Amino acid sequence: MRKPVVDYRKLRLSNIRTPEYAHLLLLLGWVGYFVLYFLTENLIPPEKCYPVHCALDDIIPFSEWFLLFYAGWYVLIVVSIVYFLLYDVESFRRMQTYIIITQVVAMAVYILFPTRQDLRPESFERDNVLTWLMGIIYAFDTSTGVCPSLHVAYSLGIASTWLKRKDSHWVTKTFVTVLVVGICISVAFVKQHSVVDIIAALPLGLLAEYLVFRDYWKEKLCKA
Repeated sequence: MRKPVVDYRKLRLSNIRTPEYAHLLLLLGWVGYFVLYFLTENLIPPEKCYPVHCALDDIIPFSEWFLLFYAGWYVLIVVSIVYFLLYDVESFRRMQTYIIITQVVAMAVYILFPTRQDLRPESFERDNVLTWLMGIIYAFDTSTGVCPSLHVAYSLGIASTWLKRKDSHWVTKTFVTVLVVGICISVAFVKQHSVVDIIAALPLGLLAEYLVFRDYWKEKLCKA
């Protein structure tokens, strides 16, 4: 079994600020996000939110099969965080910083310009495990605070981090790319986001990409 690059068995609250463990403090970004998520979800009523919609939303059908990609987002986040914490701390720092940037900007937008989507089907045409799970997701994840899509923005950051690693096998890079493309598309097919939300996440991702990986791209351009 591959040996972790950091021995977390020695981690204590007293030494978490040391160079060996300080990267773990970036995980606090998730705490801040969940606090703001709870506040915005409960303090901003749907009627105060601007409905997001475009013509493509009416063309794209609901398909519960895309839940497999949509739910894969959660697995991708957890697996990436754990893997980088164990085997590539620098990639963890970059990925988590990317995510924090998207969280801060998106939450600011959600507060200053609250949005919602009214795309969810009133009932499911089919009754199966996937639609049952989709109903559970609809119940705990409201249709507000949607533009830009953090589902998409996070995915872009995670994919960007994996693709830039020299140690990542081409199979891993291909798998992550396919998964992330599927995730970004899935948010429209499970009616969790408008296509507008997906498009709005792209400049947010570019901002985070520049702030986190500008040295990488400068080096690439110099070699070109």
